[in-house]
Amino acid sequence: MADDIRQVHLSGPQIRALAQPLRLRLLGQLRLAGSATATTLAARLGTNTGATSYHLRQLAEVGLVIEEERPGSGRQRWWRAAHDMSSFRRSYYEGDPEATAAAEWLEAQQVSRFAELAQNWRRALPDEPEAWQETAEISDYMLRLGSDQTRAMLREIEAVVDRYRRAGVDDPGPDARLVALYVSALPRIGGETEEGS
Repeated sequence: MADDIRQVHLSGPQIRALAQPLRLRLLGQLRLAGSATATTLAARLGTNTGATSYHLRQLAEVGLVIEEERPGSGRQRWWRAAHDMSSFRRSYYEGDPEATAAAEWLEAQQVSRFAELAQNWRRALPDEPEAWQETAEISDYMLRLGSDQTRAMLREIEAVVDRYRRAGVDDPGPDARLVALYVSALPRIGGETEEGS
């Protein structure tokens, strides 16, 4: 079952398609909750079915969602995410200004989403089980590394994350829940103090 994890390195057309808020939310919802119809997704996301259908078709055109065949579903179209996760680097889009702008927008969305998740966790923390209170954390480390070392470290971290993702598919444990793990390796910029800027 763990071998069913599907990953995509976003192409230019794919990242351009995702640089639209509703499409990003639709893909996230399909990855999080599984297959759904446009009507179901519209209700979950507070939008209308027509807009939802249109944006699902746009995602399908670039291979990010797939229409599922469901016997007896009549005229309803069921959609699922084509991949479990996606990744990108701005360097993928050199020479494509629209894709580069889309990558910048997606990066900003990821930073905002991380801040939102962290704030939600802090608010919910007093009501969480003690095991989770003692498990979840946000850490920062300052390392003096070259670009090759940083790249190697990130590949090692990806391998560890992949190992745990596969374990979570095969044997998630009795108190399993979705855990958002953000990894970033950002070189400090001149003029920043040790405490940040």
